[in-house]
Amino acid sequence: MSSNRGVVYQGAGKVQVESIDYPKMVDPNGRAIQHGVILKVVSTNICGSDQHMVRGRTTAPEGLVLGHEITGEVIEVGRDVETLRVGDVVSVPFNVACGRCQMCKEQHTGVCLNVNASRAGGAYGYVDMGGWIGGQAEYVLVPYADFNLLKFPDRDQALSKIRDLTCLSDILPTGYHGAVTAGVKPGSTVYIAGAGPVGMAAAASARLLGAAVTIVGDMNEERLAHAKAMGFETVNLSLDASLGEQIEQILGTPEIDCAVDCVGFEAHGHGNAHTQEAPATVLNSLMEITRPAGAIGIPGLYVTDDPGATDAAARRGSLSLRFGLGWAKSHSFHTGQTPVMKYNRNLMQAILWDKLPIAKIVNVTVISLEQAPEGYRAFDGGAPRKFVIDPHGMLKAA
Repeated sequence: MSSNRGVVYQGAGKVQVESIDYPKMVDPNGRAIQHGVILKVVSTNICGSDQHMVRGRTTAPEGLVLGHEITGEVIEVGRDVETLRVGDVVSVPFNVACGRCQMCKEQHTGVCLNVNASRAGGAYGYVDMGGWIGGQAEYVLVPYADFNLLKFPDRDQALSKIRDLTCLSDILPTGYHGAVTAGVKPGSTVYIAGAGPVGMAAAASARLLGAAVTIVGDMNEERLAHAKAMGFETVNLSLDASLGEQIEQILGTPEIDCAVDCVGFEAHGHGNAHTQEAPATVLNSLMEITRPAGAIGIPGLYVTDDPGATDAAARRGSLSLRFGLGWAKSHSFHTGQTPVMKYNRNLMQAILWDKLPIAKIVNVTVISLEQAPEGYRAFDGGAPRKFVIDPHGMLKAA
């Protein structure tokens, strides 16, 4: 049997690379399947959602193999797979989806009904998402392969653009979903909360969709400097000036057309309160600055259980939202996991035809599998980078 190594969660603040089982054609319940493929992992990314678990802010169990952002090469094909062959290079949507249920048929693959016994929706290497083994590893199983996998049309072309294409598994479709659901269109003024990789992907998506002005807000000066270098307007939320005041300095008005929350439940207060955790801060501030009848896209992660929260309500996922303000302004809100398959093929084309230099915009930084714990520490420290793990040295060779 072949060997395998992966990044394993060992408790709050700790991950390490360990020997793990080589993937088998079985589902998390141990039932044999023939609709899957085994991938040699070409690239696998560290995500901010992974950091929530590693910080101990979820109920993730120790021993969980991490990683839901996967690009790979097919090396074994199940008997029932019809459209894929050994040697194909593919992007793996982070959603595990069956392709058969009502949700999948309606393109709501983030809430598939058949891949998770405890709730709607599945994902690789993530707490409460069905028990599917994560892909921050050398090899991984992908079920329902004909439905789930996006095959790149040309292997050599794909490998030459792999630093961009690796973003298709999650952050680029997630940022794009946030922009689309916020109603970004040509001429829009857009505010993006968060200058991390998803925030930068949302900003890039707003630009692709024709936004007139895209403003990115954060407290991390290094991340803001990178956003500004990529051509976006920025606001520094650690300053005493309010968000509306800083937006008015840019636009001449304190309101924007569209807003996207790319921060989620570990948000902090603004100004003098920026060191204190305030999980509803982003959503409340977005309602304040979004014009009447505007929309707010919320791809940022919110959880049902947060054991590290500062108050009892937040530990149960209950936030002190000014929902009455949103109601009074006729705001639309869109939440939930991104249905990656709704967008990834078109976004792939944008990358292949040089319309979307996403690796540059999110600052992709390639590391080895053994460097993964160091990558987690740097990312947690606010480095303005998207860390991409190269388990077999294929990105380095490309």
